[in-house]
Amino acid sequence: MTATLPALAASTRTLAPATYDCILLAGFGGPEGQDDVIPYLRNVTRGRGVPDERLEEVAHHYRHFGGISPINQQNRDLKVALEAEIERRGLGLPVYWGNRFWAPYFTDALKELHADGHRRVLVLVTTAFSSYSGCRAYREDLAAALDEAGLAGELVLDKVRQYFDHPGFVEPNVDAVLGGLRELSERGDGDRLHVMFATHSIPSSAADVSGPREALPDGTPVPTGGGEEWNAGGGWYVEQQRAVAALVMDRVADEFPGVPWSLVFQSRSGDPRMPWLEPDINLAIEALPESTTGLVISPLGFVSDHMEVAWDLDNEALETCEGRELSAVRVPTVGVDPAFVAGLIDLVEERHVAAAGEAPREREALTTLGPWQDVCPADCCLGRAAKPTIASAE
Repeated sequence: MTATLPALAASTRTLAPATYDCILLAGFGGPEGQDDVIPYLRNVTRGRGVPDERLEEVAHHYRHFGGISPINQQNRDLKVALEAEIERRGLGLPVYWGNRFWAPYFTDALKELHADGHRRVLVLVTTAFSSYSGCRAYREDLAAALDEAGLAGELVLDKVRQYFDHPGFVEPNVDAVLGGLRELSERGDGDRLHVMFATHSIPSSAADVSGPREALPDGTPVPTGGGEEWNAGGGWYVEQQRAVAALVMDRVADEFPGVPWSLVFQSRSGDPRMPWLEPDINLAIEALPESTTGLVISPLGFVSDHMEVAWDLDNEALETCEGRELSAVRVPTVGVDPAFVAGLIDLVEERHVAAAGEAPREREALTTLGPWQDVCPADCCLGRAAKPTIASAE
């Protein structure tokens, strides 16, 4: 079912369908051994002047798991699942994989697919929501990789839209939360439940300018003359996640009516003097009413069980729950859930047609914020400075 769309600029920025040669699965990357940890963290923090001593404070999260982030294996598994779904549909599109911060890097992936004869690439990014770190940074790094590989003008890179409210992302999250509520009820802890939807904290200044700037997140036109205050309060990054969380809770209400929920944040880093999105999940757990008997933690802001989930939720947040003697369950990310994998290929079929004149798949969205845009305006999710990007109206 496709939602009725408000008059938002994002919903009108679509590209005509095209015939693509291959798919690039774009990931974040992570270390795969103890010797990789500090070099990887140097990559992530490059240009920020962070000394190795500070990086070592963060490295203990990875060292706890043998220096191995689960994220690369998650993407290997996702690549295999995508290939199987593509084969099932007869699309004939090979899948390549590249990362921003660890091997296989974007540059190497682009060189490989170019050497294999591909020229028009559709990019699947492993983030669902709009923000600088979740969208624009990938588009900037892909543009830089094109230059580094010497392939600017040789390859066309287009990106699928953010898919926060696509059924393929929403439905597995509904199933996960429902499963967590059922588990707590079966334990006997279902009298007073609460659901926390956890997502990565980002600087408030970055959140406030996330997404397109022609309209407020509620659809209100931007006042003439603009002004910094027009999109304050979390921007599209927060608005999208609140919309999906509310949708999930609406879906579970038949079986678990009236369960309170909250959007909480985790994994903040950087200068402690800089405001970041709050509340922190651990403080939010501490602030729950004493009458709360069970907590479901949903890692809504993530698509796989990578380090921020494995450490910040499975270790720190669950330890906070234990300290409160609060029964809690952390439910799965979408990972390689068949509905999520199928949904990603649905997104491909919105954009890819085997022949000119063929009709693309209808665009689906389960909130009134979507379907999201294919191409971003020049100031969408703007970072510290404007840089060249792919899939942009610049």
